[in-house]
Amino acid sequence: MLLTRLDIKGFKSFGDRVRLDFDEGITGVVGPNGCGKSNIIDAIRWVLGEKSVKNLRSDKMSNIIFNGTAKRKAGQYAEVSLTFKNNKGLLPPEYTEVSIGRKYNRKGQSEYLLNDIPCRRRDISNLFLDTGIGSNSYAIIELKMVDSILNDHHARQTMFEEAAGIAKFKIRKKETLFKLKGTQEDLERVEDLLHEITKNMKSLERQAKQAIRYKNSMEVYQGYSIALAKRHIRKDSSEFAELNDKLQAELTEKKNLHEQVTQSDVGLDEMKLQATEKETVLNGKRKQLSQCFHQTRQAESEQKIQQERYKFLKDKRENLEWQLSQDQKNIEEAEQDLKNIEAKKENLIKLHAEAEYKLETFQAEYERQKEQTEIIKQEGDMLAVDVKKKQEEIFVFQKDLDIKRSKESTLKQDLEQIAEDTAEHHEKLDILNEKVLE
Repeated sequence: MLLTRLDIKGFKSFGDRVRLDFDEGITGVVGPNGCGKSNIIDAIRWVLGEKSVKNLRSDKMSNIIFNGTAKRKAGQYAEVSLTFKNNKGLLPPEYTEVSIGRKYNRKGQSEYLLNDIPCRRRDISNLFLDTGIGSNSYAIIELKMVDSILNDHHARQTMFEEAAGIAKFKIRKKETLFKLKGTQEDLERVEDLLHEITKNMKSLERQAKQAIRYKNSMEVYQGYSIALAKRHIRKDSSEFAELNDKLQAELTEKKNLHEQVTQSDVGLDEMKLQATEKETVLNGKRKQLSQCFHQTRQAESEQKIQQERYKFLKDKRENLEWQLSQDQKNIEEAEQDLKNIEAKKENLIKLHAEAEYKLETFQAEYERQKEQTEIIKQEGDMLAVDVKKKQEEIFVFQKDLDIKRSKESTLKQDLEQIAEDTAEHHEKLDILNEKVLE
């Protein structure tokens, strides 16, 4: 595997885009002091994933961006890319040429690229893990590192380990130990969750018993409500029949009064005809005539009173019919609410059964994982993903349970409000019945 090209733009002293081609036979970069040799090494280490600002000879990461000069403004980002030729097959065979890049702007946003495709720093490290190339490897050596290798035993040991291919196994061992530690913590967390779920099961059992008692109470309440509604309907029907009978009696009385008025008019006409013939009894007839007029006025007055009573009774009848229709609608709405409550209760029972099934599944999975501890250590990464999914499922289930509890509380409040409205309607009906009786 050969390094063929290095592209730098906006990195430290390289304000413009610079391209360095590494042809065959080139193994180093030389030049006078201050020409940027160390910046080239820093650029290579940086694009390979170097995170330590100290190793890049800076105080903070934003200092790697070109800061400008007296005649040029500062750059907004730093960009470096390396191109390798996969001539020895150290990289996967689908890569004939590999290009890795890194961008960093003044907002602190960093981006890694693999063949111009965004990727993670870990992807680049894993790709070059078996090649001996890395941000802290000795495949790329600057001048000051020669003295460090000659004088520092640890540096020599690290270089020999990289040359022998041991460094990658140490890195993998460290990652594996870290994953095993995380897996052990996740297992301890699973035990805590199982204990918490066991505690919550008792609460769910109590809630299920309360739901059963609530269902029985609602069935009794529904029977009493229907019986009460039927009783009020019968009572209102009988009152309506009585009012109808009274109305018919008033109409009959009105008809009789009308006949009497007609007869009085006929008698008045006869008396007028006989007035000329019976002048001797004129005073007596006049007295009788005045009495007839008085009776006629009384009959007309009574007729107006009967008309007003008929109008009042008619309005009363319409109000009672409207009230009966409203009561019937309220009864139908209450029945529909009861059906909805029954359906929601069945859903809660299903959720409870699913929770029990999931709990048994989790317990069986825990026993299996406990017996196969050695296998779990080898497949720690997969177990961590599974445990996280189970935690998310438990969290979603707990959230759904809280939502169901909130809905149940809301339904109870609605039922109490319906009961209060029903009592208010009953009071209004009692007041109307008292007025009708008056």
